[in-house]
Amino acid sequence: MPMLSVNGTELHYEDTGGSGEPILFSHGLLWSTRLFDPQVDALRGRYRCIAYDHRGQGRSAVPDVSAIDMETLYLDAVGLLEQLDVGPCHFVGLSMGGFIGMRIAARRPELLRSLTLMETSADPEPLANVPRYTLLNLIARLAGLRPVVDPVMRIMFGRNFLSDPNRAEERALWRARLLENRRDIWRAVNGVIRRNAVSHEVPSIRVPTLIVVGEEDVATVPAKAERLHQLIPGSKLTRLPRGGHSSTVEEPALVNAALGSFLESLVRPHVSPLVGLG
Repeated sequence: MPMLSVNGTELHYEDTGGSGEPILFSHGLLWSTRLFDPQVDALRGRYRCIAYDHRGQGRSAVPDVSAIDMETLYLDAVGLLEQLDVGPCHFVGLSMGGFIGMRIAARRPELLRSLTLMETSADPEPLANVPRYTLLNLIARLAGLRPVVDPVMRIMFGRNFLSDPNRAEERALWRARLLENRRDIWRAVNGVIRRNAVSHEVPSIRVPTLIVVGEEDVATVPAKAERLHQLIPGSKLTRLPRGGHSSTVEEPALVNAALGSFLESLVRPHVSPLVGLG
């Protein structure tokens, strides 16, 4: 289990290795590196794929704080990139991972080749969500996730994934993964609920940026992606016809096509050294 000491904590990461351009995958709240398994499987033949668990989640260490704030997670990601010496890289962040990616792109652009933002927003948590999420988090802290797993599933996944009888086994798998979260996951949840906006920073992003959102995302609705698209100059927006807040596993074919096409578009065409001479 590869671990790296970064920014005063221990982060778990997985690295396919290889000589291809590196991609760093940064997952969403309540998940782990497993959220990007379909993308790593699709891209590992051409790219060096690295996925990591945020502090307080997955197999990474848990800090003794009341909230794991986004600034700390941003510094963790920067430290990880620097210690692995994989900058500039392609950064793919979903939800919480997107909060981190936007900060890196705005503040440390030399570390990135490109930025992909999935199911995410530059705004703080909508006020309408805060009381409900706070209550769910309190219950999870006191009693674990089992009492709240059903409403959390409805937040994390879209209606097609949740209702398709042919995907019952997949739903059971992801439900079980939710329940694997330690009770101290409340620290990470607080960080998301209390996060600050970065909408004032993202207009300075100049790295090539892809924004992806599923039409069924109820946690970060497509209007949030549209707003990001307007804020980030030159960004590309892809609205998936299906998929909720965990589109990487709900609609892997759609996500892989969008991501693969975007990455391919960044490859500079080979120019003969003789062109223009004579």
